[in-house]
Amino acid sequence: MRKIFAAAAIAGSLAATGLALAPASAQASAPVTVQAASSAGNWGKYYSSNKKAYTYGKTWKAGGKVYTKWYGKEFTAKRGYVWFRYEFKNGGTGKHFYGWNGSHQHTWSKKNIKKLWTYTCWGGAFKYCGSAHRIY
Repeated sequence: MRKIFAAAAIAGSLAATGLALAPASAQASAPVTVQAASSAGNWGKYYSSNKKAYTYGKTWKAGGKVYTKWYGKEFTAKRGYVWFRYEFKNGGTGKHFYGWNGSHQHTWSKKNIKKLWTYTCWGGAFKYCGSAHRIY
């Protein structure tokens, strides 16, 4: 009886891992899936400190670059600003911002990014800035 349970357990574990009792030629010709982009993640809504502007988006890595598609919303006479601060794999740092009025979307990318943060400001590039959030 123990031999039957052991054989069933082995057969079940082989089937669960995809190594069921199929011919070797069938196992060797199984297609391999390669994922082109990795580390995809949605982020936001990240608000300015006075809640008059916010940003949200998606960040992913593909081909050695980190891509970010972001959306900005604000509904006043002034502009909203999204900042991106990053750390490179070699230890260097950088940052840049985009300003918009109303609603806006944009995609950007950079090579060799190790860490990436974002925050949102309103009324000026350095005014009413919200807290920074790591997005990659």
